[in-house]
Amino acid sequence: MSEGTGGAAPSDRAPADRALDAFLRLVAEKGFAGVALRDVAQATGLGFAELYRLHPDKASLVTAFLKRVDGEVLAGTPTTVDAEETARDRLFEVMMRRYDSLKSHRESWQALRQAARRDPLLALAVAPAVRRSMAAMLEAASIPSDGLAGAMRQNGLLAIHHAVSRVFDGDETGDLSKTMAALDSRLKTAERWSQLFDKYTRSPKPRNATESPVSPAA
Repeated sequence: MSEGTGGAAPSDRAPADRALDAFLRLVAEKGFAGVALRDVAQATGLGFAELYRLHPDKASLVTAFLKRVDGEVLAGTPTTVDAEETARDRLFEVMMRRYDSLKSHRESWQALRQAARRDPLLALAVAPAVRRSMAAMLEAASIPSDGLAGAMRQNGLLAIHHAVSRVFDGDETGDLSKTMAALDSRLKTAERWSQLFDKYTRSPKPRNATESPVSPAA
């Protein structure tokens, strides 16, 4: 993932951005458990109290990382929807922008995912941010993410993201072709299940204009 410095010197960046950059570097080198907040403060050149005001714990830094990735993905979202594209096509493009964004932080991303698998408290702490990310990806693809149906879509996309991330971890191709293939396959499967679900849950059409879709009790 591009760090989005825009060529600025580290000292010209906001303290919160510098802290996140330092955290990601340290996590890539030492793993999540091997990094303490004081390490981040020292690497950033901030006083510990100043860092604490910005990020009171490491979960806050992980959340900031997810928010940064979200911002980079959403920045590439077209302002209009192509009527010829399917929802699957749009979601494929959005999620591939996400993996492109994560590419230059692959080691940090792997370390964070491993830490979340081993530490249920960390996974619980960042779960709201993860769900917001999935909701944002759906909305960027013009797919509703609210309500019960939206919650189901978020869960489905999160499951796809977890599965594809395992492929992404080992994808050394320049164009992330293995990741693309894995994502495309899983989205196609999800689309088939969604169509099947809609087929069996859609209300039957009334036989005439006056007939209610739901027959009244006798």
